[in-house]
Amino acid sequence: MSSKSRAARTALVAGTVVALAAGLAACGGQSLEEKGGGKGGKGELVIGSAGFTESKVLAEIYSKVLADAGYRTRVQTLANRELYEPALEKGQIDVVPEYASTLAEFLNAKKNGSKAKPVASSDVDKTVAALKKLAGPRGLKVLPAGGATDQNAFAVTKEFAAEHKLKTLSDLGKSKQKIKLAAGEECETRVFCKPGLERTYGIDITGLDPKGVGTPQAKQAVKDGTDQLVLTTTTDATLDNFGLVLLKDDKKLQNADNVLPVLNAKSAGDKEIEAALGKLANALTTEDLIDLNRKVDAERLKPADVAQAFLESKGLAEK
Repeated sequence: MSSKSRAARTALVAGTVVALAAGLAACGGQSLEEKGGGKGGKGELVIGSAGFTESKVLAEIYSKVLADAGYRTRVQTLANRELYEPALEKGQIDVVPEYASTLAEFLNAKKNGSKAKPVASSDVDKTVAALKKLAGPRGLKVLPAGGATDQNAFAVTKEFAAEHKLKTLSDLGKSKQKIKLAAGEECETRVFCKPGLERTYGIDITGLDPKGVGTPQAKQAVKDGTDQLVLTTTTDATLDNFGLVLLKDDKKLQNADNVLPVLNAKSAGDKEIEAALGKLANALTTEDLIDLNRKVDAERLKPADVAQAFLESKGLAEK
C-alpha cells in the first residue's frame, strides 16, 4: 500500500473514531474520550465488541459475568479491531473477547510491519506466549485461552461450487474466476484475508465489498451473485439459509483461534476480574459458539438475552 493510501486509511479510521465518540455523546452516553483512567474498587468496566454476532454475544457474556462480580458494566461496539484495539490500549475500553492467533498477528504487524514473520501457529500455548510478549508492552493483559475456537472461513454458493467444481480454496484459485469478496474493509490488509488468499491460493480478487464479516448483508450479496465469495467464520450457523458452502482451507492459511479475554492491564488487570472471567475458560466450547450464533442470526434473539440464557445453562448465573 502506498504512503498516500496509508495516510488516507489512517484519516478514515481517525474520522470514524471521532464520529463514534460524537455519536455517543449526542445520545447522552459517555464518549470514548471521556472514558479512561483507573477505576478504583468495583467501578465501571467497558467491554468492547467488534461488529459481528459472535463478538457481540461474547461481549454480553463478559459483561454479565463481571456485573455479577459487582462491577458496573456496559458494552461498546466498534466496527473492527483497527478501532477497538487502540481504545483498549488507552483504557477507553477495559475488556475485549479476542482470538489468540488473529490478535497475535495483528499486533505483530503493528510492531514489525505487514511482512513480519508470523508468530501464530496451530500450537495454542506458543501462540498465546507470543501474544503476551506483544501485548505486554502495549499495556494489555492476556488471560488464559479456553477450548472454544473459531477461525476465518470463506464461502461460495452451492451452485457456484458445483459449476466450477470447487471444494477447496485451492480449487477456487485454479479456476481462474474473477472474485469479488464480501468482507470487512480491514480484509484489504489483514494477512489472513485478501493478501493471504491471493498469495497462498492465487485467487484473483478483483474487488472488496465492505459488508462486514459474515453479516446477513454480506451473505445475501453472494447469494444474489453481486459477490462471489464471503468472509465468515467456522462457527457461522446460517450458511444453509443463504445456500452457501464453505471452501476447505486446504493449505491451512488460517490458524484455529482460541477465544480469550484481553484486558487493559491498568484499568482492568486486577485478580478479581481475572477470576470472574476465568470461569468461562472451561465452560465455553466451540459447539457453544455455533449455538450462540444460531440463536442470534437464525432465531433473531437479542445478544444480551442469549448471553443470559447461556450463563444460566452453565450454572454461571442465577435464573
